[in-house]
Amino acid sequence: MATNSIKLNNGVDMPALGLGVFQSAPDETSAAVEAAIATGYRHIDTAAAYGNEKEVGEGIRRSGVARDEIFIETKIWISDYGYDEALHGFEKSAGKLGVEQIDLLLLHQPLPTAFDRTLEAYRALEMLLNDGRVRAIGISNFMPEHMERFLEAAKVMPAVNQIEVHPYFQQSELQALNAKHGILTQAWSPIGGITFYGDGKRSTLEDPVILDIAGTHGKSAAQVMLRWHLQEGRSAIPKSTKATRIAENFDLFDFQLLDEQMAAIRALDTGKRSGPEPESITLENYGMAIPET
Repeated sequence: MATNSIKLNNGVDMPALGLGVFQSAPDETSAAVEAAIATGYRHIDTAAAYGNEKEVGEGIRRSGVARDEIFIETKIWISDYGYDEALHGFEKSAGKLGVEQIDLLLLHQPLPTAFDRTLEAYRALEMLLNDGRVRAIGISNFMPEHMERFLEAAKVMPAVNQIEVHPYFQQSELQALNAKHGILTQAWSPIGGITFYGDGKRSTLEDPVILDIAGTHGKSAAQVMLRWHLQEGRSAIPKSTKATRIAENFDLFDFQLLDEQMAAIRALDTGKRSGPEPESITLENYGMAIPET
């Protein structure tokens, strides 16, 4: 039976299941975080670019749970890449969150059009790790073509690579590359929420294979998908602002998917990305000033 704990490559223990707050409106975020912690979550994932770090901090404080029991993860946005810029990005995030130490700090995108700035930003993360200002560092949305050059320059192996992973887009090659280097794959959009809308996209929540498995276990499609991630050894950060859905997404530890059910879900991979291509994330298209604390 999978547990809600993963040991990162530097020995830090991280809850495998966390609450994501991407696109959570600031006025809903604090309540969602508070509800998640009351449910049992001890891992919250946010980012400077989400614009809700302050509200995440408020929700954590309102929960009444001690700071050292909560694993806080956030990300430096591309506008704050560069060595000094990333150090300041950390200060902005820590100030908004109301903490002195961040548990896991990631670079949000590879920024291949200004990769030297990416490498300098990661050097800043290495310094923050060395100084004890962060407990672990990592990357997000780095593809195989970015990893080779990045790993040649990195002095500290990233603990995490947070990428789009769900039954319809599994990135098996990239997951294998992460595993080869001892980097944990963390799934954003873990139940395929990004596939639910527009352009004729179909919902994983309505997939007959997943629904059949869910019926067998008396669970929801979302619970089956999240259980699949945990049994494959990934971290997952489902997003919701509804207390009932937040609680449902955490109710994963009383059932086990069979090997053939795991294989059936793996067979759903379409190889088609639903989120933006990492190559398209440039300063020209996505650069934005991250506000001061």
